[in-house]
Amino acid sequence: MTHPSLPHDHAQACLIGRLWQPGLGATLVAITAHEVFDLSALAPTSSQLLELPNPAAQVRQVIESGLATAVAKTADVLANAHEPQRDATKPWLMAPCDLQAIKAAGVTFVASMLERVIEEQARGDASKAEAVRQAVVAVIGDNLRSVKPGSPESAKLKEVLLAQGMWSQYLEVGIGPDAEIFTKSQPMSAVGTGALAGIHPASQWNNPEPEVVLAVNSRGEVVGASLGNDVNLRDFEGRSALLLGKAKDNNASCAIGPFIRLFDAHFGIDDVRQCDLTLTVKGPEGFVMQGSSSLGQISRDPLDLAGQAMGPYHQYPDGMMLFLGTMFAPTQDRHGPGQGFTHVVGDTVSVSTPQLGTLTNTITTSDQAAPWVYGVRALMRDLARRGLLA
Repeated sequence: MTHPSLPHDHAQACLIGRLWQPGLGATLVAITAHEVFDLSALAPTSSQLLELPNPAAQVRQVIESGLATAVAKTADVLANAHEPQRDATKPWLMAPCDLQAIKAAGVTFVASMLERVIEEQARGDASKAEAVRQAVVAVIGDNLRSVKPGSPESAKLKEVLLAQGMWSQYLEVGIGPDAEIFTKSQPMSAVGTGALAGIHPASQWNNPEPEVVLAVNSRGEVVGASLGNDVNLRDFEGRSALLLGKAKDNNASCAIGPFIRLFDAHFGIDDVRQCDLTLTVKGPEGFVMQGSSSLGQISRDPLDLAGQAMGPYHQYPDGMMLFLGTMFAPTQDRHGPGQGFTHVVGDTVSVSTPQLGTLTNTITTSDQAAPWVYGVRALMRDLARRGLLA
């Protein structure tokens, strides 16, 4: 039986990731349904691999030629994914990116745009959100889906909303010409599938954000995609948009994985545009929440977002991972009527889509998650020790 972490068409998917090998450190690998292959003969890092011309073809070639050695069984690696039960003496999958910048696009769907406006109007107070939600929808409605960002129609809509006192900074980036692009996390700081994901212990209103994450090389070419959970503190950001950094970037608050699926004849940007993501949250008290997010309803094309994040005005020499945003903003009451949704420690969060597999993490607080200690210096030390640096 195929492991649920794998794509439904895993036999034709070219999947790369990073394997933690005790005693060796992080190793760039290719993952098949049965085996994990060391790709060090091709590239020492995920970032460098994505710089190669047609990386998917080159990965397949080194595997077929025998230059990529099998170092683990896929089932064993995935079985050892979950913290805190993970056996530290055996390998597990890390986040599939390493030196890349980790960026995110915000307010790219109508549903999430309305929720950001609600957060702002409620000043981060979850108990006030439902009343504010009804008032906002009464004025704005849900007809923004047909408005193309930056178009003359969006400019006219802005004039109407300003006249009604309903304009918001979130509407500005949602339907204005410029997308919201921010730094989600630091290179090397993302956690992989099975890892504990962190929320700030002071947060009382927070949620998962299931997203597709583009893998982009230094030339701005989108060469693959992964899954991500852009863990978000709604109360922090609702108090002030200037708290975005604290709302988004905390220890273990960025989850990416399980793999990067490289673009090839079987999977490309058009497939990304049609991805339907499913989110499932299972709480320790028996609470269950499910939701979905369809890239088909995104307001800005993924390539437009990648172009706004990287180009003539902003370069990333090691490439970037770009979260595309989510249309899912949970409103299901968990702790009482009108209280909406927020995480509790012990929640299991799964983000999945048939083409990219399933990313699963368990929620803890950021001060209880494992400290981030394996950074660029540690990676370079390990690669040098293995003779992989030119």
